Amino acid sequence: MGSSNQFYTNLPVNGGTFGALLRQPQLFAEVPADWYVVITDIERSTNAVFEGKHEQVNLIATGSIVSVLNIAFARGITVPFFFGGDGATFLVPPDVIDPVMKALYQYRVNTKNNFGLELRTGKVPVSAIYAEAHQLHLAKFSSNPSFSIPVLLGDGLAYAERLIKGPDYLFAEEAAADATLDLTGMQCRWDRIAPPEDQEEIVTLLVVVGESRSQAVTFQRVMDKMDKLYGAPEKRQPISVAQLQLKTTFHDLGMEMRARLGKINWLELIWTWILNLYGFIYFRTTSGKNYLNSLVEMSDTLVIDGRINTVISGSKDQRMALMAALDKMEQEGDLFYGVHISNASIMSCYVRDLKDGHVHFVDGSEGGYTKAAGMLKAKIRSLGHQ
Repeated sequence: MGSSNQFYTNLPVNGGTFGALLRQPQLFAEVPADWYVVITDIERSTNAVFEGKHEQVNLIATGSIVSVLNIAFARGITVPFFFGGDGATFLVPPDVIDPVMKALYQYRVNTKNNFGLELRTGKVPVSAIYAEAHQLHLAKFSSNPSFSIPVLLGDGLAYAERLIKGPDYLFAEEAAADATLDLTGMQCRWDRIAPPEDQEEIVTLLVVVGESRSQAVTFQRVMDKMDKLYGAPEKRQPISVAQLQLKTTFHDLGMEMRARLGKINWLELIWTWILNLYGFIYFRTTSGKNYLNSLVEMSDTLVIDGRINTVISGSKDQRMALMAALDKMEQEGDLFYGVHISNASIMSCYVRDLKDGHVHFVDGSEGGYTKAAGMLKAKIRSLGHQ
């Protein structure tokens, strides 16, 4: 049997609409049993958000993604990942699992030392998930030629998350001497991003299916309703070129540097500040405008990891109509949802190059995903579900 390391790389990209993909289960492949689920998660992230640390929470989550992607990229491997605002989930092949976990442990130490926040980092073998009759089915979806996302159906990630967040999970206690942490390309240069000029608000939405309901059918209904109320995905895109503004304060740039380097390098900080000032000129050039347009296209605003996680923009009337539809489905036992409304998005970035080697992680401001998750968990608890 050959190596499974290129499993995700070799998955075909599916275009069309997201609803059409969900109607075709044959387009999903089972994640190889020798892979691993890796999860990073900031403990007590809700408290951190209420203390005003929502940007630090997003930055730390982004750093965990960058550290894993850099390891995989150096070995010619593509790792599917799912951004969650206060952490991330990865599907990692066997050849990179050891360096990934060593790097994440080092990142965990840096996070504690520099921000006073505890980052859980754990792994679960996919074979152990399958042994307990849980499922992981993966497809690759693209709504534009520049950017594709992994789409995962099944309850396997939720099971892995319960294990890693449970009281009996044993975390690695010390880093190996050869652990290397590479956060090259990690950036948090954009200020709070207001909704596009013709929109009123930012909606951060989480949806999980009800017991004994089909994920594919339920998600299809939700996405179709979103398409009907808001229009095509580009119509509800929360990021627009016109609203992008670079950060200019040393405080904001220094926070990124502490996450990336573990300390403030004043010469590099000043150089970064100068580069940001140059950005005001560069983004007026043809190359700069092309980058900004591709930035919008490559913004990670929809995550499907066994639940729907999405950040969208629109009007209050559109949101009220969507919530009315979701309320009805919730009352019928089809789903549970959590939502957070804000007046801006927060974006952090992984920029390997300015052409097509970049991806941008989007959350609602004031801790959109974290607060939506709090609402979702409260609903599930109130109904006696686990």
